Amino acid sequence: MKRNMARELAVRLCYALSENPLPADEILEQAFDGEYYETLAKEDDLYLESPGKQRDYIEQVVRGICLHNAELDEYVMKYAVKWDYSRISRTAVAVMKVAMYEILYMPDIPTGVSVNEAVELAKKYEEDTTVSFVNGILGAFVKGESGS
Repeated sequence: MKRNMARELAVRLCYALSENPLPADEILEQAFDGEYYETLAKEDDLYLESPGKQRDYIEQVVRGICLHNAELDEYVMKYAVKWDYSRISRTAVAVMKVAMYEILYMPDIPTGVSVNEAVELAKKYEEDTTVSFVNGILGAFVKGESGS
């Protein structure tokens, strides 16, 4: 599995955390259960390939987002000026949290890659206005938190 597919899987698991507040390890255990994963593969091409080496990345992101969830929510709210957090798509929030987590806690991933991949994922799941919103929030976040 390539990193962009692993990132998409991490976004889906982050979304699952927002819908079902289980501990990260429980969500991960369920997600990677062999029989369950095979069932998903019949319904969605993303699951056709095993995460392989990317599983460590996925687990780090999901556990990290779970651990830093309140902090990441604060960043989304801080940079979503004049937006009520409850009105932001949960998918868009999951995409932004994955990118923000990578930027803050995974220095081996270039910031530009995190932002670009987040925008590409938003394009896959959201309308154009939401894609622009995600791009704007992440751009403001990068400027505001890195001083660039």
